Amino acid sequence: MSNPKGPFTLVWTETFMRTARKFVRRHPDLAGLVNDVIRQIEADPFVPRLRLHPLHGRHQGKHAVRLTYADRIVLVLRVLNGEITLLDIGTHDEVYRDA
Repeated sequence: MSNPKGPFTLVWTETFMRTARKFVRRHPDLAGLVNDVIRQIEADPFVPRLRLHPLHGRHQGKHAVRLTYADRIVLVLRVLNGEITLLDIGTHDEVYRDA
């Protein structure tokens, strides 16, 4: 099934939805940016603006995109399936903590 908004299908984990709600409550000024970045991830996660990069160590197999200088969205990107699983959102230290 193809996604009409873009070539990728977003999978929203319960953890991501919970942390996104908390993040937007703490940073209401970033709510519009969060929505814009999520739409851009869905349309094309490889645009330079997002600074998509693979993670290493205990987060190997995951990727992150930049929301702001200090904030990230962590995701799993499956290019062959056209699927992006949203995992976490928060500051650099919050999203790279022990899982």
